[in-house]
Amino acid sequence: MFDIAVLGTGYVGLVAGACFAHVGHKVVCVDVDEEKIKLLSDGVCPVFEPQLPEIIEKTMREGRLRFTTSYEDAFKNADAIFIGVGTPERRDGSADLEYIDSAIAGIAGALNHDCLIVVKSTVPIGTNDYVERLLREAASGKDIHLEVASNPEFLSQGSAVHDTLYARRIIIGAESDSAREKLKKIYEPFGLPTVCVSRRSAEMIKYASNDFLALKISYMNDIANLCELVGADVEDVALGMSYDERIGSQFLRAGIGFGGSCFPKDTKALAHIAMKNGYELKTVKAAIEVNEAQKTKLYRMAMERLGTLSGRRAALLGVTFKPNTDDLREAPSLVMARLLIVVGAEVSAYDPIGGKKFGKCFPAVSVKESAAEALQGADVCFILTEWHEFEALTPEAFKKNMTYPLVYDGRNVLSPERMREGGVEYYSIGR
Repeated sequence: MFDIAVLGTGYVGLVAGACFAHVGHKVVCVDVDEEKIKLLSDGVCPVFEPQLPEIIEKTMREGRLRFTTSYEDAFKNADAIFIGVGTPERRDGSADLEYIDSAIAGIAGALNHDCLIVVKSTVPIGTNDYVERLLREAASGKDIHLEVASNPEFLSQGSAVHDTLYARRIIIGAESDSAREKLKKIYEPFGLPTVCVSRRSAEMIKYASNDFLALKISYMNDIANLCELVGADVEDVALGMSYDERIGSQFLRAGIGFGGSCFPKDTKALAHIAMKNGYELKTVKAAIEVNEAQKTKLYRMAMERLGTLSGRRAALLGVTFKPNTDDLREAPSLVMARLLIVVGAEVSAYDPIGGKKFGKCFPAVSVKESAAEALQGADVCFILTEWHEFEALTPEAFKKNMTYPLVYDGRNVLSPERMREGGVEYYSIGR
């Protein structure tokens, strides 16, 4: 087993560190955020992610996982340092490498022995070369040998632990046999297939994979919009398509667009990388455009139906970008809330996990403790996240609590027939 340091305790770093410890490695996670490190050291998981708190508690108790703000402490015995910091998008869509630069500076200043540096963060093609160059320049006065490898993550929020422990493949991007073999040994306890490629290919695999899935989502949303015009049902279409092994069954569900920390920024980043190299990724650009338009679809439908939303009471059910996470990044609810507030609507919202976070973003929104409370007195309801509990909502729930049961279902969680037979004016996506 290895001594591993993980730099960054966001979703990527924290899940990676906990899972490395879970399979038997000795792990130290380091972050400059003192408040977050104190919470973690006290056994409090700062993010909502199924299974993660239990693994952190167990591996800390067994002495395989700890947290620190000290680079020297984290790196002193490290066989490998995994970089799992954020790479948010800039205004032009490119990836901001500020946190990568800070990570390099921290490693260069504190590391005094031979080590493998592994970049797990999603970074533009060529970033690993850049990291290696800067680290070797910084270590030129030290008698140490540093190598850099790419090891992109493919976790999905809400199932991040499962996606790490039971990944479909481990991508190893390395330029030397020694780096490649060390990473393979680190991952050996997971018992997963490994794909060994160059660093630049590994960086591209991450972007190409995420953008392909984003393309599938935007394609199905485009098809859903056409289904509405021609009288077809997008769920029937998706079912028929799913039996084709060349297409598969995942990411065919129509809705109001994708959000989160990966797909929006990764599609924009890859499009930006292509432009810098004199090439236009027309398919990825189209996926971005369809997704942005899809996020306003329900609002436009409601405006067409009601004429105005000024002075109306609107209920938002679900505010996170997907279920089983508290993440609001790029969530359609953010777009919807801004539009409703600007036109003067009175907005209430309910989400099983993300309500408090949402309330901090939008003080004008009244965050409720249940769906029934959010629906109370509402003139219109928008379902924005496919939380399981919303599937159980009955026509009576809408009729009892709303002034008029007008429902726009952006995730197709309810049955059109049941809602309409129950006296609800109900609209969904592509059905």
